[in-house]
Amino acid sequence: MCLKNKYVVKAINTMMNRILFLLLFLSAVSSGAAQQTYCNPVNLDYGFTPIPNFSEWGRHRATADPVIVTYKGDYYLFSTNQWGYWWSSDLLNWHFVSRSFLKSYHKVYDDLCAPAVGIIGDTMLLFGSTYGRDFPIWMSTNPKANEWSEAVAAFDIGGWDPAFFTDNDGRLYMYNGSSNRYPMYGVELNRKTLQPMGYRKEMYLLEPDRYGWQRFGEYMDNTFLDPFIEGAWMTRHNNKYYLQYGAPGTEFSGYADGVVVGDSPLGPFTPQSDPFSFKPGGFARGAGHGATFQDKWNNWWHVSTVILSVKNNFERRLGIWPAGFDGDLMYCNTVFGDYPHYLPNGPADHLKSRFTGWMLLNYKKPVQVSSTFGAYNANNAVDESMKTYWSAAGSNAGEWLQSDLGALSTVRAIQINYADQDAGLLGKQTDIYHQYRIFHSADGRKWELLVDKSKNTTDVPHDYVELAQPVRTRFIKLENVHMAAGKFAISGLRVFGNGEGTKPDSVRSLIVLRTEKDKRSAWLKWGPVDNAYAYNIYFGTEPDKLHNCIMVHDANEYYYKGMDNQKTYYYSIEAVNENGVSGRSEVKKVE
Repeated sequence: MCLKNKYVVKAINTMMNRILFLLLFLSAVSSGAAQQTYCNPVNLDYGFTPIPNFSEWGRHRATADPVIVTYKGDYYLFSTNQWGYWWSSDLLNWHFVSRSFLKSYHKVYDDLCAPAVGIIGDTMLLFGSTYGRDFPIWMSTNPKANEWSEAVAAFDIGGWDPAFFTDNDGRLYMYNGSSNRYPMYGVELNRKTLQPMGYRKEMYLLEPDRYGWQRFGEYMDNTFLDPFIEGAWMTRHNNKYYLQYGAPGTEFSGYADGVVVGDSPLGPFTPQSDPFSFKPGGFARGAGHGATFQDKWNNWWHVSTVILSVKNNFERRLGIWPAGFDGDLMYCNTVFGDYPHYLPNGPADHLKSRFTGWMLLNYKKPVQVSSTFGAYNANNAVDESMKTYWSAAGSNAGEWLQSDLGALSTVRAIQINYADQDAGLLGKQTDIYHQYRIFHSADGRKWELLVDKSKNTTDVPHDYVELAQPVRTRFIKLENVHMAAGKFAISGLRVFGNGEGTKPDSVRSLIVLRTEKDKRSAWLKWGPVDNAYAYNIYFGTEPDKLHNCIMVHDANEYYYKGMDNQKTYYYSIEAVNENGVSGRSEVKKVE
């Protein structure tokens, strides 16, 4: 080969290597294959409501009442009205398996509501909410391949919001209940016949007169309506039995999972004073009616319902949170629960946060858009409320939303939350998809492609992209290529990373005034921190176990009505901005 040809070959090889590197980089960014983090709400291809007359409020996506079980090295997720289920190897990438488990056509609008999933030996059991006799208990040893058969053709007693539990000795139990009048129930089942052994036994009924968080209403302020108890789940840990339940109503930010603790599967039980799974503030609110599970390394997690309730009361999503036990106290860590967290990759101590430390960079920062539909204004896309959203005038390719971070910052991840304005769909959809591009600029004039999902073929209503490499920039621009349905509408363009300024100052002068006549309630007031956009309020009934947290934006006061009126409480607070988190205030005792 002549010298000239050698140089040509070398140049071609160099160019091809560069192209290959660029393609691999873009593939990693676009597919999320290299991601080590996740961000709530969970990015699933949520089905749309199946009931036509709900469309008067706007057709919408919805699911709730989730169960995750670890089975043969993978995770399986079942939830309400999805005409199927998902499996995942990593809790990030979920694969949908299409299936209807109903036998009767007349129940087509309520497919597999609030399912129970249990494991007996190498067999997975599945049962949906019903008091009728037309829903069998299904069984599978290969759910990934959608292979199911009937274990029991008709379950004698049925149950609404059921849950299975297999104890260490192999005995099988079922719990159920969904009512504002009747308690949670439990019964032992014959492991061979899967039928009840005797009668159901009362497990627990809500006590809102004592435990303030169980009161009905958005702010736990309705004394005229009875709260709902629902969504049973049982967990055994260190020879204690933790029976979990959702309350007070699925429409409210305070929707939470409480727990009662006993020495045997059927009680008696003693309630924990506070909910163990609780997230009344932030972008993704609510953490009720869920299930607790262990990952491949036996770390504890909790999956639960996230409320939305805009287009309909039952418009909901799902969230996954680290959980665990602090002594006999069961807890769920929802602190920064809708910010990026590390995925499980080995044994971990969930008393230590899995939060990445990547802050929200564009809260209420300047926004520009290509067009606006009606009153769905641009600022709604950066106000940290999933209930509000911006909508473009249409769904055309080229519609865009631009967010100014206010200063050069290090961007590490971006979450795009679609709002389904005028989606017009009903039921489960398996052939819709979102496509978009994200550009970035340091000066607002020269733009570079950051994320390219213009060839995406999947439905990603809450897409979360962790960048393969962080980028130092100021402006982020989201450009529509194709909408799954409806107009190009965004409830949250959330940019995560770290600013280059100073962390917020610590909060001073936290005051907690507990009411004398109703010790379930207290008014919290603190000195505002000028360089903070939010505050985290921590509380609990023991000074070293402040596991519950409330995030408060744009205010330096909060009226909390969720306490146990027979317990002493402890509070602490920290300030939050795009550069980090302040130190916590001294723990304050409140009697």
